[in-house]
Amino acid sequence: MKFEVMAIASIFFGFVLLEIVFTRFFHKPGQGRDDAIVEVIGSLLLIVFTQPVVFALGAGAAALLVPGWAGVLSDWSFFAVFGLFLLFDDMTQYWWHRLSHTVPWMYKLHRPHHNAEYLSIRVVYRNNFFFYLLMPGLWLSGALVFMGGGWVYAVYLVVKMTVIYAAHCDVRWDEPLYKIAWLSPVMWIVERTISTPATHSAHHGKHADDGVTHYKGNFGNLLFFWDVLFGTAKITRRYPKQIGVENLPSTSAGEQLFWPLVRANTQKP
Repeated sequence: MKFEVMAIASIFFGFVLLEIVFTRFFHKPGQGRDDAIVEVIGSLLLIVFTQPVVFALGAGAAALLVPGWAGVLSDWSFFAVFGLFLLFDDMTQYWWHRLSHTVPWMYKLHRPHHNAEYLSIRVVYRNNFFFYLLMPGLWLSGALVFMGGGWVYAVYLVVKMTVIYAAHCDVRWDEPLYKIAWLSPVMWIVERTISTPATHSAHHGKHADDGVTHYKGNFGNLLFFWDVLFGTAKITRRYPKQIGVENLPSTSAGEQLFWPLVRANTQKP
């Protein structure tokens, strides 16, 4: 797990450095005081508490319910176990994400991720405390590690977080590649396989009528293929001019982080 933590931290801060050098990392357009509060507290809660606790509970639940399955995946091939994580973590996160844009109370838990008027590495972990606490993929990943998928999970998570960081970072690595004619067939495959800045920024767009924004789709995290498979993909190779939420009342940092325990005075319960 030391490899995993060090690798992910290095990749994360690598993208932070890119934004510091090439964009306004500390002063994003439309940034308010609450944005920094939600990002710092939300990220710390996830990394320090939610993820390790839920992961341990998932492993503990598997040990209690199916104790004989301990280490059962140890003899499986790397690619078979990697595939299990794609199904039980990444695909379930696709559906969790999709439901959070469909079920009103779930959107309350996910809205903090979209409330910022910018896309950045800063917003990757920006969600309500309960959004991650209830996320099925974390529980199921803990169970798969109990079953012997630990070292594969370390590799899988590094790959997954690299793609997610790259899709959120406002240094658009895909934009110059679209302009190279001979790479077009390659990018056709790439943008239908993993999340990219173009497809993911469309999900974060503010205005549904701008021809690019698609906040009712492009839900994929590591694999954009889930959107292609389940009919929620929109690919334009363009980027929305504005980021944020459309036609919603204002909210507070406390409500973003801890709804339903905290409710803003500006919104109806």
